[in-house]
Amino acid sequence: MFSYGPRRTPGGSGTPGSSRTPAGRRPAVAVLCAALFGVAVPAAGAAEPAPPGPAAGQEARQAARFWTAQRMADARPLDAARQTPAAPGASAAAAARPKGTLFKGTRLVGTFFGSDGPGGTTWHCTGSVIDTKARNIVLTAAHCALNMKGDYVFVPKFVKGAAPDRQPYGIFHIQRVFIDPRYVPDRGSTTTKKAASDLDTAFARVSANQWGKSLQDAVGGGLTFTRPAGYNLRNVTVTGYPSYRHNSAGRAVKCTVPTRQLRGYRQLAMTCGGYYGGVSGSPWITDYKDDARTGHVIGNLGGYNGGGNDADVDYISYGTAFGADAANLLADAVADQAPPADLPPYRGLKGTLPGGAARWRGAALMASGDYTGDRHGDLLVVWSDGGVTLHPGDGKGGFGAEKRLRQANSTWTHARTVAGGTFTGDRSGLLVRWSDGEVTLYPQPGPSGLGREIRMAAPGSAWRNAVQFTAGAFRDGGGTGLLVRRTDGSLTLYTGIGAGGFGTGTQILPANGTWTKAALLAGGDFDGTAGGDLLVRWADGTLDTYAGSSAAGLGTRSRLRGPNGLWTHAQVLTAGDFRHDRTGNDLVVRWTDGETTLYADTGTKSLGTEHTLVHPGT
Repeated sequence: MFSYGPRRTPGGSGTPGSSRTPAGRRPAVAVLCAALFGVAVPAAGAAEPAPPGPAAGQEARQAARFWTAQRMADARPLDAARQTPAAPGASAAAAARPKGTLFKGTRLVGTFFGSDGPGGTTWHCTGSVIDTKARNIVLTAAHCALNMKGDYVFVPKFVKGAAPDRQPYGIFHIQRVFIDPRYVPDRGSTTTKKAASDLDTAFARVSANQWGKSLQDAVGGGLTFTRPAGYNLRNVTVTGYPSYRHNSAGRAVKCTVPTRQLRGYRQLAMTCGGYYGGVSGSPWITDYKDDARTGHVIGNLGGYNGGGNDADVDYISYGTAFGADAANLLADAVADQAPPADLPPYRGLKGTLPGGAARWRGAALMASGDYTGDRHGDLLVVWSDGGVTLHPGDGKGGFGAEKRLRQANSTWTHARTVAGGTFTGDRSGLLVRWSDGEVTLYPQPGPSGLGREIRMAAPGSAWRNAVQFTAGAFRDGGGTGLLVRRTDGSLTLYTGIGAGGFGTGTQILPANGTWTKAALLAGGDFDGTAGGDLLVRWADGTLDTYAGSSAAGLGTRSRLRGPNGLWTHAQVLTAGDFRHDRTGNDLVVRWTDGETTLYADTGTKSLGTEHTLVHPGT
């Protein structure tokens, strides 16, 4: 799925810190030095003194022999996509625009150096340190990483005129780069103006520096990968390293400005002068502070035309807005493994569900089931205006043409909770609890309509207190049961549901304060045993699963997410078999802003691969 640079593995079985090259072969970096710059190279087989320090830093130490202070100072940008003509004229409009400030830089942002340019060494794009458990991940743009070969290095808070050992945090050799394979540049270029420009994000794994320290240990922190809360943000700071032509001192530039959406793309846009070639890959940070050890990064400079507009002016820049694709890419970089090869085609802002985020903010309730009889999971939606729609699943995580089951009406605005399951026969049905306490069952809704309605509980019944319910294989033998949470926190399981009623209910938990804080419930098969598993989103954003829940009690609890702000924005949940693997472990989430996502193959201890069904800001 990803495009990788040559992989180098530090260490080895020889003298600690030594370069373990086969007899008769010379180190690759040294050969490049000789070929490009006439640097003397030891004869084949000649012994080289072992550099000091731990073996973990040998790649960086080898690169440091080549990257002298002079070569770094002489390097020129290869970031041609951001090359610009002379600065804008001194018109009133130009004078009113914000302009970036050159400064000494910050520890979490740096630049790259390589030796693959047509004129020799290259000063190439901008990167930033991402906080991960791997502790060695750098963020940049995909159109930058396409050029990164085996001899590239990353230099945090680069100081022009200083040799590698005089750089504040040392240098870090690029081991492997991760690029979404759907990022396909235009012919003869590394950039594109097509929808795939939304994917202009890359991550790189780096070796330890020449002193044997990991990237995060060396710089003392990292930026937190964060999905933006929309496009119109008030204060976002973009910092990077402009080209030599406009920045002979080799300093970083920063600018804090509001952002907007690049129309038709999942990208941010900003207006600020001074962002010439070299800034591609620059992080867009929402809480920037000079030389901070933390911060939240929501995108990187790049995207449409490499991050610059068609007029090729330096004061308008674009940046990718992080979403599911970037999150999955980062997860693969952290795991240092290739992701699944069956990625769905990238559709840009079209998504796989009709309408944009503005419409999907009105998706009040969701249920899943096989409502078309093709053994694929389908999505049924009740809208805030009372409309009801069916979205037939294609078995691959996508959905076909929308079927309108009810036009907007006042009756269905009173639906308060729904659940899909095989309550009667083999076809999926729909249970609805209404605002007045009435509960009705639609035994066989389908593309042609909801079908007949059966009253299960009369208006004014105690079911008015059933705040939430969800269906799943909670019965012994795998039959469908209905798990109900009431306003007092009690949980009751009904396992005899049919056209004649609910059957006998078994109380699993008595009234309690804890479960009054259960905000959302979703029943599914998250452990792969075909039993009944429960997923709970709590009021503080915590996500828990309870595997093997039944009339005997709640099953084994596992925590998917601790308390967090992100999941407090999850407004609607349903789980079903949307990937045609015969398990109801695909979780659909509708967020506050209308973005809707699918977590395919969610387990009891981890969320599955995220796919965007409705993009934010649309």
